[in-house]
Amino acid sequence: MPDSLCSLQEEFGSVWELAAGTDEAGRGPLAGDVVAAAVILDPQNPVSGLRDSKKLSARRRELLFDEILHKAKAAAVARASVEEIDRINILQASLLAMQRAVDALGISPPFVFVDGNRCPAWSYSSRAVVKGDSLVPAIAAASILAKVTRDREMLELDAVYPGYGFAQHKGYPTPVHLEALRKLGPCPEHRRSYAPVADLLK
Repeated sequence: MPDSLCSLQEEFGSVWELAAGTDEAGRGPLAGDVVAAAVILDPQNPVSGLRDSKKLSARRRELLFDEILHKAKAAAVARASVEEIDRINILQASLLAMQRAVDALGISPPFVFVDGNRCPAWSYSSRAVVKGDSLVPAIAAASILAKVTRDREMLELDAVYPGYGFAQHKGYPTPVHLEALRKLGPCPEHRRSYAPVADLLK
């Protein structure tokens, strides 16, 4: 039976409010690190309006980013580098980034909800939840922290490597980005293992 918010709350009971949630941002882009975040929310100091970061406006994400950091019991952001993505692949790099984020919380959570269908190979009691950013508030909070952090970093990369349009497409393979790649070639932040970049390097 597919997970639902009610079924998850009933299944995990008291652990639900103490659990961490983790999610990543940046699996699809051709450039930049994959960024993950982990959050333990405070049930006594709730954050309203949490949902999948992709369903929120950029302005709303920015506001929630600050509120989450202010109200959460613990929150951390981590990453896996472009070099790690190229070496171990994006799936393993995403799992590594999530493990680093949970490890960085400063509080060892009794349970971790992981967005997606796979958990990192770690010692935490955990469960992968498909579409978890729409079902588990702690995952939704983590998705917001990860996406805002990564989007900000892509704005910085746009200034360092002008011409690619990183500020607009955030590294995703849009027609504008692919055309810039053909004209300028890859920059040091492009993922060499991704086909559009690898094809140019052949």
